[in-house]
Amino acid sequence: MDQRVFLLQFSGCLGEQRNRVRFPAADVNFPADIVTRAGQLCLGFFHQVKFGSPVYYAHPSGQILSLLDRAFYAGAEAFRHKPAAVVATARRAGTTASLDVLNKYLLNAEMPIVSSTYWSMVFAPAPELVEQDKEGLQTMRNLGRNMAWLLGCIEAGQQQGRTPPQAERAHWTSFNR
Repeated sequence: MDQRVFLLQFSGCLGEQRNRVRFPAADVNFPADIVTRAGQLCLGFFHQVKFGSPVYYAHPSGQILSLLDRAFYAGAEAFRHKPAAVVATARRAGTTASLDVLNKYLLNAEMPIVSSTYWSMVFAPAPELVEQDKEGLQTMRNLGRNMAWLLGCIEAGQQQGRTPPQAERAHWTSFNR
């Protein structure tokens, strides 16, 4: 099976320049531009989408939230029915809150969320120390196998003529009556 992946990933902005945030405009505009200019022609090329975020203050980075707000608002249709997984990394706390926030983008775009045997997170004070989180790495390997399995199921269904369902959109609740 062809393994084309659209990976949204950000490196940390802390470290030597602790009081500076690295936030190049290209990082934010890239997915929104893809969705806006090419629509499903470009993102349709990818079989899966993976989102990853470092955790700084008990939530996902502002970079990924800004990027996802723009990308999903501008082109949620391009993400629809693409299997996705969210992964969070942290030194200590905030990963479950990050998973919750990031998974909501996928849920609202009708993306099948690939799960694992535990929350999809790893803990380490530095990237090179992630190897010490044996359970976290085991969870990531299981996540990868589950993603591969789901992609195979989708491909088998497509070969049998199955198409994704069409969502109903006739009713919108307004609490301001």
